[in-house]
Amino acid sequence: MSNWDRFVDTFFNAKVMAKYLPDIAYGMLVTVELALLVIVSGIVSGLALALLRSLGYRPVNLLIVFSVDVFRALPPLVIIVFIYFGLPAVEISPSGFVSTWLSLTLVLMAFSEEIFWAGITSTPKGQWEAARSTGLSYGQTLMLVVLPQALRLTIPPLTNRTIAITKGTALGTVVAVSEILGMASSAVSNSYNPSPLTLGAIAYLILFLPMVIFGRWLETRMAWKR
Repeated sequence: MSNWDRFVDTFFNAKVMAKYLPDIAYGMLVTVELALLVIVSGIVSGLALALLRSLGYRPVNLLIVFSVDVFRALPPLVIIVFIYFGLPAVEISPSGFVSTWLSLTLVLMAFSEEIFWAGITSTPKGQWEAARSTGLSYGQTLMLVVLPQALRLTIPPLTNRTIAITKGTALGTVVAVSEILGMASSAVSNSYNPSPLTLGAIAYLILFLPMVIFGRWLETRMAWKR
């Protein structure tokens, strides 16, 4: 057997791939479900914190800034391990899926809050003053005038951050979540062949390459024209 044949047999074994393809497909479904939950809950909670911060209550703002800085500094894996293995000490036992979802949501929440906050504060002061001069309340000015402009500025960086954090679903394999990497790793252990990892890599490309392309298009689309 030539070196090329050994390489193909090791990483592209058709028999092994066909056997474990259903497992990888199931892992893709779990990954999609987890990624969607993280995206929705992380972005919504981040926007809520940014809006709450804009009200200017100092004690609340200090708490928000502290929480955001903590979750931006901690690696997602550390948070997953803490939630999954630490919370049972206080009689709270989240599943691996919930632990992964919650940890990635907290990280995305922290980054998205800062992105939304940067968008809100970058809106020219004249926009606030002009809106208030027409009789709009602070809340109406924020929601109807400032936020639409801020969202335009935040979409490109928010898209990139979302893509980055959703790839972290692979960390779920540490707490036995049956996502792509978890299923591929299990298949490798059972087959004694790394070909399922190749399947897993293909699955990640199928899922996330369109997101990367969409993010690049959106960044170009939403950029201010010079």
